[in-house]
Amino acid sequence: MKQLGTFTSSIGPQIARYIAFKRALGRKAIATAYILRRLDRFLTSCNGGDLTRETFAAWNKSLNHLHPSSRSHWLWAVYRFCIFCRRTDPQGFVPDPAQFPSPGPRHLPYIFSEDEITRILAAADSLDPHKASPLHREVARIGIVLLYTAGLRRGELARLTLGDYEAAERALFVHRSKFGKSRLVPLSSDAARELDRYLAARKKLGAPSDRGTMLLVHNHGERFRGYTGEGLGILLRKVIRRTGIRTSQGRSPRVHDLRFTFAAHALLRWYRAGIDVQAKLPALATYLGHVSIVSTEYYLTFLKATAEAASERFHIHSAPWLFLRGQKGNRP
Repeated sequence: MKQLGTFTSSIGPQIARYIAFKRALGRKAIATAYILRRLDRFLTSCNGGDLTRETFAAWNKSLNHLHPSSRSHWLWAVYRFCIFCRRTDPQGFVPDPAQFPSPGPRHLPYIFSEDEITRILAAADSLDPHKASPLHREVARIGIVLLYTAGLRRGELARLTLGDYEAAERALFVHRSKFGKSRLVPLSSDAARELDRYLAARKKLGAPSDRGTMLLVHNHGERFRGYTGEGLGILLRKVIRRTGIRTSQGRSPRVHDLRFTFAAHALLRWYRAGIDVQAKLPALATYLGHVSIVSTEYYLTFLKATAEAASERFHIHSAPWLFLRGQKGNRP
């Protein structure tokens, strides 16, 4: 877990206590720490000012570039922090949630086609050599492969160690990820081959080989370090942008859309093979690390390809029954 570091604004000590309190309850509080650190830096840039109605309004305005859902999430994180501070400072500022923007519609995922996945892999291979991090091309490729073929979350991928890969079993062990769940993720033969190729390149550069070493590494300053989730995201977004692929809104797809694509393609394969998708959802939920199939069913709600496949299957199975019903209706 990341260390808190130093907060520099006048509310820095309260932020440190709040994050320590959250973690003492067993929560990672990674997103909360990130948001409050950004707030801390903003207040420091305002001459170290306190959190007041005016500075909060200015900070809120600085978040206009965020999606409404993300912006609302950030503001609520600060609201909960202010409620915590009220325990020791009854006169402390607390923002009015009624003034927060509505979350707005959720991001619609972009489902990559198989041809587009091929283009993304080619874009990873085309990255220019990087003197400060000679493995960045290999990291980009294996990152795309594992996100697409194993449905991992970006943070899960960044936290993998060498010991989490069981080569003989061709599987990855994901430790206590979201909701505190751990799981074993089997890899396809192609994905295992890609991972073995990456490990060979990693070994050739002399990266540490003990089981506790991070799987995805860079070596700025000739010292190998693991990628953070944010750092890995920057690299993979760069690769996706290189392809020129755009959503219907003209934006570059998100890295997280690779996970959606994994789920969508799995569902589509089952539909086309005539498999009972509802019966298979618990297996997909386990593979994705969901708490229940309710979360997995979310992937079904806006996937045009799976909706068309489901409609086609319904038509095939219902056609004989509709025909017979029509025949009965035509009898004198």
